[in-house]
Amino acid sequence: MYLYSLTLQRATGAVCAVIGSFSGRDTKKSAASGSASTQEIAVARGSTLDLLRPDPETGRLRTLLSVDVFGVIRSLAQFRLTGANKDYLVVGSDSGRLVILEYSPDRNRFDKVHQETFGKSGCRRIVPGQLLAVDPKGRALCIAALEKQKLVYVLNRDAAARLTISSPLEAHKSNTITFSLTALDCGFDNPIFAAIELEYAESDRDPTGQAANQAQKLLTFYELDLGLNHVSRKASEPIDNGANLLVTVPGGGDGPSGVLVCCDNFVLYRNQGHPEVRAVIPRRADLPAERGVLIVAAATHRQKSMFFFLLQTEYGDIFKVDLEHSGETVTELRIKYFDTIPVASATCVLRSGLLFAASEFGNHALYQFRDIGRDADVESSSATLMETEEGFQPVFFQPRPLKNLIRIDEIESLMPVMDMRIANLFDEETPQLFTACGRGPRSTLRILRPGLAISEMARSMLPAEPIAVWTVKKNINDMFDAYIVVSFANVTLVLSIGETIEEVSDSQFLDTTHSLAVTLLGEDSLMQVHPNGIRHIREDGRVNEWRTPGKKTITKVGSNRLQVVIALSGGELIYFEMDMTGQLMEVEKQDMSGDVACLAIAPVPEGRQRSRFLAVGSYDNTIRILSLDPDDCLQPLSVQSVSSAPESLLFLEVQASVGGEDGADYPANLFLNAGLQNGVLFRTNVDMVTGQLSDTRSRFLGLRPPKLFPCIVSHRQAMLCLSSRPWLGYIHQGHFLLTPLSCDTLESAASFSSDQCSEGVVAVAGDALRIFTIERLGETFNETAIPLRYTPRKFVILPKKKYIAVIESDKGAFSAEEREAAKKECLEASGATENGNANNGDPMENGDGQEDGAEEGNTFPDEQYGYPKAESERWVSCIRILDPRSRDTTCLLELQDNEAAVSICTVNFHDKEHGTLLAVGTAKGLQFWPKRTLAGGFIHIYKFVDEGKSLELLHKTQVEEVPLALCQFQGRLLAGVGSVLRLYDLGKRKLLRKCENKLFPRTIISIHTYRDRIYVGDMQEDISDEIEEDPTGGKIKWEQGKLNGAPNKVEEIVQFHVGDVVTSLQKASLIPGGGECLIYGTVMGSVGALLAFTSREDVDFFSHLEMHLRQEHPPLCGRDHMAYRSAYFPVKDVIDGDLCEQYPSLPADMQRKIADELDRTPGEILKKLEDIRNKII
Repeated sequence: MYLYSLTLQRATGAVCAVIGSFSGRDTKKSAASGSASTQEIAVARGSTLDLLRPDPETGRLRTLLSVDVFGVIRSLAQFRLTGANKDYLVVGSDSGRLVILEYSPDRNRFDKVHQETFGKSGCRRIVPGQLLAVDPKGRALCIAALEKQKLVYVLNRDAAARLTISSPLEAHKSNTITFSLTALDCGFDNPIFAAIELEYAESDRDPTGQAANQAQKLLTFYELDLGLNHVSRKASEPIDNGANLLVTVPGGGDGPSGVLVCCDNFVLYRNQGHPEVRAVIPRRADLPAERGVLIVAAATHRQKSMFFFLLQTEYGDIFKVDLEHSGETVTELRIKYFDTIPVASATCVLRSGLLFAASEFGNHALYQFRDIGRDADVESSSATLMETEEGFQPVFFQPRPLKNLIRIDEIESLMPVMDMRIANLFDEETPQLFTACGRGPRSTLRILRPGLAISEMARSMLPAEPIAVWTVKKNINDMFDAYIVVSFANVTLVLSIGETIEEVSDSQFLDTTHSLAVTLLGEDSLMQVHPNGIRHIREDGRVNEWRTPGKKTITKVGSNRLQVVIALSGGELIYFEMDMTGQLMEVEKQDMSGDVACLAIAPVPEGRQRSRFLAVGSYDNTIRILSLDPDDCLQPLSVQSVSSAPESLLFLEVQASVGGEDGADYPANLFLNAGLQNGVLFRTNVDMVTGQLSDTRSRFLGLRPPKLFPCIVSHRQAMLCLSSRPWLGYIHQGHFLLTPLSCDTLESAASFSSDQCSEGVVAVAGDALRIFTIERLGETFNETAIPLRYTPRKFVILPKKKYIAVIESDKGAFSAEEREAAKKECLEASGATENGNANNGDPMENGDGQEDGAEEGNTFPDEQYGYPKAESERWVSCIRILDPRSRDTTCLLELQDNEAAVSICTVNFHDKEHGTLLAVGTAKGLQFWPKRTLAGGFIHIYKFVDEGKSLELLHKTQVEEVPLALCQFQGRLLAGVGSVLRLYDLGKRKLLRKCENKLFPRTIISIHTYRDRIYVGDMQEDISDEIEEDPTGGKIKWEQGKLNGAPNKVEEIVQFHVGDVVTSLQKASLIPGGGECLIYGTVMGSVGALLAFTSREDVDFFSHLEMHLRQEHPPLCGRDHMAYRSAYFPVKDVIDGDLCEQYPSLPADMQRKIADELDRTPGEILKKLEDIRNKII
């Protein structure tokens, strides 16, 4: 068996992010004109590197580029050579190489400038890559490992202004752990790097543990002498043992230089030869005393005259840190409460007044600064630091609603996918993916549907059911459309587009009949085609009418800017052309053998007077291409037979591209698209010289014949296909994508452009006129999120009732009732005053985890502030029944007595008295530190009442360990209780043990059954107890005769490293009639599929394509592709579809070279890639 692996949704979580002007578009000129906002954000998401840019018009984040590097990105840094106008990106990864990338905006891709090998691949303790620091003046960079090794590279440029890099200089120190690394800003003096280090040589040698207790963290400065080309360890000073993060302080004339050292509860300012300046981090008033406050993310904002730091704590609170300094002497360090946002793994402040927060879990956000924290707020300062016998005096504050920041955009993130199920609960064409994501109060159950999200701008009801809609401009140079024309069965309605959309009667359009086509002709005249003729409306208001001969009527129309072809009843074609004076002239007639089913004219090529090709669809299941050249007008050039009569035709012209925003090279192409009556979309390439058709592709879209309409998406021609659901065909990063839209069936559509909505679609469906925009192109799924109260652990779908049962639990939090009580108490204590002062304002309105469409006035959402923290040994947990259709929670049971739900399943016992029951495994008083302890485990049995909307406890059974896995088996309940597998039956008061197996070596975490077999997964690989006595590992468990021991009862047939921790796996088909795939979800929020190949020929083709791509297009970060996919075991019989899908983004000559090696054309390879993708989604 061979599998094809394809990532359907790339990882959405973020590991690290940096900002820089990677496109180099912020030169002095643009800075002077005030458009210096061309800063991009580089975000690392596991093995994906993304480049985002905030759109200056809409304020939304746009993904410029997303590239899979087939390696683990561990750190990012940006630098700029002195005098240059663009930034380079440095990537530390698991490849054992340092890679410097340059973004090429013209080709929209990252080019590798340098790749320096320094160690083994893989994330290892002593191989650099985890920590990265660059001198602020771009003269040197230091890349370090967690332990021992640090390498310094000198950066420079050659005569041609190209970046050069020196050999590495070593700054190693054995037996030393590095916690954080940064570069000091010391102007143009020798570069200095600072690190927080801990030496453990003494602790290793001392068996008593005394030395380990006395180990001291050090702040170490390394100086790179540019003259001697040598790195020396300049100074090493003891530092607070809670230190975890260093932040560079501006220097070289802009500030005092040095570093901020972020410690547990404190921030210190340190520099060589400067006394320590210390201030305490304000803490939340409701934080238990046992918990410290750690800084987890930092961002610096620099302006000519000032600078400040924004530091975020592990609870999400952001503090603004200011330094009072004269020259290089710091006199005071002030920490002021700024705002609270969800905890971020990285924060970036852009010069345009935006803050990007890459969230640790849940959606990422873009904020705009309303203020920079100038108002009075809770503040602690080094000047007011008080030391008492118990330590330093803390400063308290209460979080408040956002004051200095306002959220303007959000990027959806599934990280982490805790559990996933695929089912069609809504009876749609395609199944939905239900994923439990997030952590704590930001948890959600998300419903993913394949398709693009739309956002509706307007909807208005019409007097009757329309049959078609068009938009037209008055002049070809207008930016916006002037009219929306709606055709009904016997009238035509004209609406003008302005501030509002209203009906007009002076447009010169004929409104007493239905219309067949409305379009702009030439530069400034309008044309309306109706059954009895053509109405040509000139710019000066003159109207020319062409009437149909005799009793014939017009049935079909095809037109472009200068040419019109009509088909009369009986099959006669008449061809018109616009002459130099702007008149519409009849040129040629032609009788077809039967009625014409549909017509389309190709767009006029640039610099030409006419287009050469007319496509005619006939009811005899053929499509003909006719010539429109004066020499052989309406003569056939080629014929294509299709599987069913064509319903609609559309030519789509693809402009030639050399990289650009598309990131791909391809020549200009003309595609003919046909919607057939059997619901298939047929696509073929038209030769631009001869008109011959080649490279045909087809795809089933739905039960209705697709109608095709042109539209504009991200400034390019695209195609709307309206079948039983709407589809959009567009080009994204070199791929032609055909993706469904997540909306109801539409009847007719046209592109729409106005002042308020520059790129939208106007459509009619039923008796409604809808205007919408299409969101986030290139994404596979659009999602609906239902908020949850705690971290979801597992869920099950109740198929008959179509409800979902979710178990949620969190450690170290208060239950909903306790939070509600605390909220009331605080409100009463403060007299419910709301004067916005953080000391006595409304402290926490985040009471009861108001997730289910919280009260409108709740200004204090828990998703933003997190829950109040309780003692770390407390658990809160609940069981929820959800109706996914209405998104309502029909039942919510909070568990009492410090119990946490850990497993769930539905079970039908032999005794049919209660029907389907819900079994939930819980653990009471579970602790992991200092060692794992447990007060007890339970299995609760609930019965469904109120038609499955609610739960009633039948009984609970105590067990001696945590029941981490439950599963129904032949009318009984299987439970994995610790390392024991047990079979229970239902009793009156509790569950009854029927049999058990105690021979499993490790804790059981999953149970699956198939017919009469049981498959059990345990927590980790089994390692024999007897390996110590037998170093060869010969006498392993299976030789002891236990469990019918045998070396392997299953044979490994495929192995593949997906690059992430897989949390859920299911076999399902995502398209109607498609093959079954294995669908998986991961911790980083990606969703992928593995499809089994059906033919040996495909296996050979794709394995050869993969082999050529490995050689010709090695991964960006220097990781060997084969080694990456074989990270733990050699890759076996799986072809990497993500690598194969990079083929369209290669330069055209490389595409041809690989195609020649495979004895194919590039078009055939692209068709193969498209076909296999269409089998999956």
